Amino acid sequence: MTASRSDPVSPTYRSRVLSSIDEIAAGQWNALLDEDAVFLRHEFLAALEHQSCVGAQSGWTPCHLVLSDLRGEVRAALPLYRKLHSWGEFVFDFAWAQAYARSGLQYYPKLVAAVPFTPATGPRLLVAAGPQQDFWRRELIHTAVAMTRAEHASSLHVLFADKTQADELTTDGFLPRRDCQFHWYNRGYASFDAFLERFTAEKRKKVRRERRRISEAGIHFRTLQGGDIDRRLWQTLYGFHADTFLRHGHTPYLSLGFFLELAERLPDTIVVQLAEHRSVPVAAAICFRSSSALYGRYWGASRDFHSLHFETCYHQGIDYCIRERLARFEPGTQGEHKVSRGFEPTLTWSAHWIAHPQFARAIDKYLQREGEAIESYAAEVDEHVPYRRPRVGAADHGP
Repeated sequence: MTASRSDPVSPTYRSRVLSSIDEIAAGQWNALLDEDAVFLRHEFLAALEHQSCVGAQSGWTPCHLVLSDLRGEVRAALPLYRKLHSWGEFVFDFAWAQAYARSGLQYYPKLVAAVPFTPATGPRLLVAAGPQQDFWRRELIHTAVAMTRAEHASSLHVLFADKTQADELTTDGFLPRRDCQFHWYNRGYASFDAFLERFTAEKRKKVRRERRRISEAGIHFRTLQGGDIDRRLWQTLYGFHADTFLRHGHTPYLSLGFFLELAERLPDTIVVQLAEHRSVPVAAAICFRSSSALYGRYWGASRDFHSLHFETCYHQGIDYCIRERLARFEPGTQGEHKVSRGFEPTLTWSAHWIAHPQFARAIDKYLQREGEAIESYAAEVDEHVPYRRPRVGAADHGP
């Protein structure tokens, strides 16, 4: 799809829909990103395509939207997928699809602006720096809605957008949706012990007991980056990861080839906490990092040691953030058990454009009720964080 538009004041531009991220040069795409947008990098999205994690067979068909100016310079883009199901999104709309079906309507296909299988907050409306950012962002939104209509899709969903962009989308007729994750925030801690000093005595004792059990079991940890890991070790790590999915009755979304390609192309973004017992790997957490944050994504283990999950997925990550002076740690979705270990309720946002007016009104009312419940839940959980000092309640971007 290629289109053009002329504005009386602003320049004419062209829009393109890419069936593969490789249809745009990596440098052009990455120039739209800030240094924290690790999951939106061309290399990350390309690895998903190259290794068939997304594509026709997966139900995630790339249809990235790109706007260029008269000179052919890329000015804005939207990471976009045509979806035939709702799996791998972490913002659940199965009930909406069922309501459509009961009414004799088709919910699929729908369009989703997101990073597949990655519930991490970040920009979704990618716009080049410059004096006309507001124009390009606005036109990107309008073009995406027009594309949704032209394709007769039921809806357009922008998932895990940062709060500023979620607000802008709401102004343009999208329906805002809130959810709650648990994030850790670095308040300038000099060490893990300094971090624990903020805990109540009871909670501090519990964490130290968990860490002591790991040490007494003879388990040692190594922190590795993508470039430190050879193919044989990646096979072991992937086995841990796949086993976690299979234990829950699911097939892994990502392939071994995806991790191998990403380790070659973006080695510095991958951080692995590797647990070893008598020099044999027994567990690992596969994380990604940006310049300011650590993102916990996948974990698995071959043996069951007491507190191994907490140490591998949470305590080691916090330790890493303190050493590297990263501002926050997002360990993934759900899990109230994270709260007693220092993670705090944090609101996340998505925005939804629904083509059918009657369903749009019904979903809007539902999201208002749901949002109030989410905020109440976050405030209630916030009362149980382990810190001694008075704190501000759950925030959109952290305290």
